[in-house]
Amino acid sequence: MVANPSITKSQAADDWRPLVEVTRGPIVESRHVGAAVVADASGGVRASWGNFEQPVYPRSAIKSLQALPIVETGAADALDIGSEELALACASHGGEPMHTERVAAWLARIGCTADDLLCGPQWPTHEATTRAMIAAGEKPTALHNNCSGKHTGMLSTARHRGETLAGYIDITHPTQQRVLGVLESMTGQELGLAPRGIDGCSLPTIAVSLGGAAVAMARLAAPDDLPARRIDAVTCVKAAWSGHPELMSGSDRFDAALNRVLNGRAMVKIGAEGVFCACLADMKLGLALKIADGASRAAEVAVAGILHKLGVLTDAEMADLAAWTRPRLINRAGLDVGEIRLAPSV
Repeated sequence: MVANPSITKSQAADDWRPLVEVTRGPIVESRHVGAAVVADASGGVRASWGNFEQPVYPRSAIKSLQALPIVETGAADALDIGSEELALACASHGGEPMHTERVAAWLARIGCTADDLLCGPQWPTHEATTRAMIAAGEKPTALHNNCSGKHTGMLSTARHRGETLAGYIDITHPTQQRVLGVLESMTGQELGLAPRGIDGCSLPTIAVSLGGAAVAMARLAAPDDLPARRIDAVTCVKAAWSGHPELMSGSDRFDAALNRVLNGRAMVKIGAEGVFCACLADMKLGLALKIADGASRAAEVAVAGILHKLGVLTDAEMADLAAWTRPRLINRAGLDVGEIRLAPSV
């Protein structure tokens, strides 16, 4: 059991440690500080940097946990929700046609449309798709929202259970209460009084400690002590996560490239504001990290660097992913002027 999130202690400077540095010429010009922890399913800490008990909003990094009720409620079997759709339920997708077409078909099969999604419209983060839409005079819909798959999964559980679809994003709705129960049992934390906000897609986001998030990821990696129904759900979600990296992310994204390389021995998921979580399946461990200033450029370098330190990523794999794991700084004239790299102290 890890400590409950608390707001009694401010996030002081010593909560954070240098995780990533940015060079220009011979000196370090900037540093990104953060916190990270590697834990096992019982809460044992294997490695840590900074204060991993401080509360953070894990954002989209825990979509794999939010997707578990789709299988646990029986909705996946009853509504013929397959592995691709489970991947979309766990996704922060780029709004490409491969994403939106599948979500639209899923909605139609459960008797819903994009109008039932309460995540709001969003221009695709996939630049080529956005350019094509603008050229065609199209506007984005909720289907293009990076969380449209997660919302469709929640609508599916409500439809299967005969619950009202109205207000499915409210914390008091049975859909969100199921998710809250999953988060409590998987993190080992009581979250009824935890800090709570509203995510970018309008769903509740509940603060957990980084330690709790890492434990939850470890329980995905080593689910043997979980109830049988939860084990089935974990198995399905992990297969979707590892099996469909482009649906989980996009065709030109770091986490898709990293998950392709990892090939199921570990799975990573990005969250907004510099959060990453990873299920280290082969090692039966979980990883959670947060960059204090929310910079994704630092979060990507940090998660890859820590996976390399743990032996999950090889030297050759790090080299293959160098464009993301140790990116060069190129100025407007095309000159190589520096790099972004893991801090030596990690």
